[in-house]
Amino acid sequence: MSDTARRALLSVSDRRGVAELARRLVAAGWELVSTGGTAAHLREAGLPVIEVSALTGFPEMLDGRVKTLHPMVHGAILARPDLPSHRSAIDAAGIRPISLVVVNLYPFRETVARPDVCLDQAIENIDIGGPALIRAAAKNYPYVAILTDPDDYARVAEQIERDGSTDASTRFALARKAYAHTAAYDAAISGWLGRVEASGGQVPPPADAWPGQLDLTFTRLATLRYGENPHQSAAFYRDAGPAAAVAGTIAGARQLQGKELSYNNIADADAAWECARDLGDAGFDAVACVIVKHANPCGVALATDAEQAYRRAFATDPTSAFGGIIAFSAAIDEHCARAVCGQFAEVVIAPAISAEALAVFASRPGLRVLETGEGRARNRLSLARVGGGLLAQQADGGADEIAAARLVTRSEPDASQRRDLAFAWRVVRHVKSNAIVFVRDGQTLGIGAGQMSRIDSVRIARIKAGEAGLDLQGSCVASDAFFPFRDGLEALAEAGARAVVQPGGSVRDAEVVAAADERSVAMLFTGVRHFRH
Repeated sequence: MSDTARRALLSVSDRRGVAELARRLVAAGWELVSTGGTAAHLREAGLPVIEVSALTGFPEMLDGRVKTLHPMVHGAILARPDLPSHRSAIDAAGIRPISLVVVNLYPFRETVARPDVCLDQAIENIDIGGPALIRAAAKNYPYVAILTDPDDYARVAEQIERDGSTDASTRFALARKAYAHTAAYDAAISGWLGRVEASGGQVPPPADAWPGQLDLTFTRLATLRYGENPHQSAAFYRDAGPAAAVAGTIAGARQLQGKELSYNNIADADAAWECARDLGDAGFDAVACVIVKHANPCGVALATDAEQAYRRAFATDPTSAFGGIIAFSAAIDEHCARAVCGQFAEVVIAPAISAEALAVFASRPGLRVLETGEGRARNRLSLARVGGGLLAQQADGGADEIAAARLVTRSEPDASQRRDLAFAWRVVRHVKSNAIVFVRDGQTLGIGAGQMSRIDSVRIARIKAGEAGLDLQGSCVASDAFFPFRDGLEALAEAGARAVVQPGGSVRDAEVVAAADERSVAMLFTGVRHFRH
């Protein structure tokens, strides 16, 4: 090729689309410079490639640790053609400028996600030359384009084919994306190394669940119309990790129809979906439906199919369910969709939604319909901002605590009551504290949420059940934390509860147990509290 041909440097670990990009560059008159593995991949595709080692005069060294760290490469990327001193310097060194850099990095995050990864493997997947190339190209964005994402290949190739080069606005946008890419990469390394101990070739033991510096990286999915209130601006971000990190979550869901999601829609949809899939994973052998309003479940139920689960959940509190968020642990079919369309709802979310169901939902064009897929990603951390700082905690897990719960009363729950206690215990940890949940036969009957005293939560749950015309006789109850006094247990028994599950741990536990025994109420202590603020 001519000495005036533009040059592109390609060095990628993720080779999706790189051969097609290179083919389009060659057709547009560009030269390709590449490193070992990528060069071999391009040659196999029948493309002419100049090895980086031919430019530098040095072969790749140290098992590939040193490839591109050389003035012949970085001088070609960092030179500013508008400065005479830069032009004369590279001319004297025989360096030809590189106008496009195509780089993505060693798969560190994917490597450390493996449960059997050892420290040596993690270290060898820390890229050195790649970040240096990216940062150099991004720094010199007025003259060099940097591609780090295969999703950008097509539009850059189209621009080069049309105009012969990239334009300034494209290069600046790519530079911003490149620095975000390297920042996320370094954060992943810092975060992982901060939680393990040096261990040679062995699987590293955890040193500290909490690194000295918590580096979090998220990618913007959307700028929202506003936040919780119209005067607050807001945006929606997803975890910047691999796709598997958001599979089966709200951030990974596809919106199949409906209006733009609001801040409150997303927050409530997440609350509903986390409760629904928690129940779906709990081994009840049933479909769960969860209806959420203002961050709290107002109706939850299990049934053999989605339609019946929805009808039972709706019956808990039809008034509050108006304008709610509805989540299902299993696929939605046409019958379920018709039932849901009988009320006004803001969002429906499920792992899968049939074509027939979508046709029904189309009659409600404003209804937001989300499909999560079957992924099982979970947040490792729960985060909350405070003034000038951040609270971080381990996410509240989904262990089966009922199986190991301790019977503390003379009365013992039967098999049906144990199933209802397990159901109530799963639901109560998704309700704002103080939380009380009455259930029977896999259906919530009354939910008391977010009160300053537990006895008030009991009263509200009873009021809700009465408004819905639901009888609490023979019900089972879950309390997210212990009863500080016996009056709470007495109120449950008066309402008709026959079995209760709670963490225990009050200094007055003996009084509460005595109150239960006096009323022949069975009670289990789990030893685990589930506050949710």
